[in-house]
Amino acid sequence: MMKKIVILFVTLFLPLAVWAQSVQEKYIAQYSDIAVQEMLRSGIPASITLAQGILESGSGLSPLAVQGNNHFGIKCHKDWTGRTMHKDDDAKNECFRVYDSPDQSFRDHSDFLRYRDRYKFLFDLDRMDYKAWAYGLKQAGYATDPKYPAKLIKYIEDYNLARFDIVTEAEEAELPQAPNKIEEPVAVRPSVAPSLSVTEKEAVQPSEDYSFALSRKMFSLNGVPFVYAMEGETYESIAKQHHLFRWEILKYNDLEKGAVPRAGEIVYLQAKKNQSPKGLDMYIVSQDGESFHAICQRFGVKEKAIMKLNGFHAPVELSEGDCIKLR
Repeated sequence: MMKKIVILFVTLFLPLAVWAQSVQEKYIAQYSDIAVQEMLRSGIPASITLAQGILESGSGLSPLAVQGNNHFGIKCHKDWTGRTMHKDDDAKNECFRVYDSPDQSFRDHSDFLRYRDRYKFLFDLDRMDYKAWAYGLKQAGYATDPKYPAKLIKYIEDYNLARFDIVTEAEEAELPQAPNKIEEPVAVRPSVAPSLSVTEKEAVQPSEDYSFALSRKMFSLNGVPFVYAMEGETYESIAKQHHLFRWEILKYNDLEKGAVPRAGEIVYLQAKKNQSPKGLDMYIVSQDGESFHAICQRFGVKEKAIMKLNGFHAPVELSEGDCIKLR
């Protein structure tokens, strides 16, 4: 009789926190491998991904997670062409993405952060500093809840999620560079040399000194040398200074015959690449009307190659949230 009373007492009065904890631990056991895989692919700490998943999906039990495999509350945005579901959030009947599997949701979450400009500064943070990442997400506008960072940190510390951020030396070496680091122009050393043919110019390797005669600073993006246009320059004067023809400069920079350089713009001195560097697989448009040409210049890629890769047709009109494949 006493045994039955004890069992009844435990059943009725067992703290709800124990039940909640078991649900969270089950979520961690189920999705920690995916979070680690995404960390190795994107550079986002697994601890942050897991904490966000627990918080955003109610440990995988929210209607979005159960019905739509959406673990991070990512809304449709203009570029989403997949299935959708609607629910009230910041506004009534908002559109949310529906995925075929949780793996797709985790991957989309990684891409959502890595390839949007407003989140790229996060990847400059120490990957092991989960507190900086938590506050950085709030700073970037991922969530409106002022307690969002504290909630993530609590989950990470309560369940020791930081243990999933530890990798082997070999894995550390394979982690992708921060997007801002990959995009950063590299100063290169020009050297005086005779004019080169187009074939010879394209054969110059990024690790070599670039053979152009000039006294100004020269840089490289995506392995392609360039200079910044100065006030009062023309494409003809830039071409002449670097032993090129004007038509070559126009061709290298995807420009029309009547184009005029603006001070500070990038002017490539060799043909751009057909794809971006590894680690910059795509770009997610920041605002409506963004220039396709400017994006291709920014990443040192040919317009025609990127149009073909994405199935675009001229003219390319872009809206906020559009995803452009770069490789």
